[in-house]
Amino acid sequence: MNEPVLQPASLLPYPNEFFDPQWYVLFVRSNQEKRVARGLHERGVEHLLPCYSSLRQWKDRRVRLEMPLFPGYVFIRLPFVERLKALTVPNVVSLVGRKDYPAVISPEEIAWIRCGVAHGLAEPHEYLKVGQRVMITDGPLSGMQGILTRRGNGARVVISLGSIARAFMVEVDESIVKALGDETVDARSRQRVESENLQEPCCGRLV
Repeated sequence: MNEPVLQPASLLPYPNEFFDPQWYVLFVRSNQEKRVARGLHERGVEHLLPCYSSLRQWKDRRVRLEMPLFPGYVFIRLPFVERLKALTVPNVVSLVGRKDYPAVISPEEIAWIRCGVAHGLAEPHEYLKVGQRVMITDGPLSGMQGILTRRGNGARVVISLGSIARAFMVEVDESIVKALGDETVDARSRQRVESENLQEPCCGRLV
């Protein structure tokens, strides 16, 4: 009679999905996102650090800097059981999520981030839970859903990532934005969004 094969005790508590590569989010120390990304690269950990171009005023000149789209966050893709490869990188604080189960980022949300940075002039924006839901219907950002705001002759759409309660904004032609519902932002949110729409748009790219 064959004896059953026993798995190591350290692997027994984990559900099957913890052995499959998934996207998670690292919470990292302030202003250390790029150093963490380099450390992940050196360890062969697949990662994503989306950035945008920000124009900053220094004492004697204006300087354009590449800044993290989500300050304090770096996305990683690996099996949960291999998380120590990422968690032991210097300046990493923790995985985002509950103690017993980290937040999992869907491939769709990762695709939204990549497309937004590459094609939509992405820039940071406050996460909005309420507002008019819209969908981009054409072009490289087709299928993205979010909150509609307006700026000049174009349309700006706030893409919300529910898994980490963060959002970013993209700019598209108004003709390719379709309303999905009748919800509208409340007065306070509307005033804040309109104020933010007066800011100069920024270009974004992946690093």
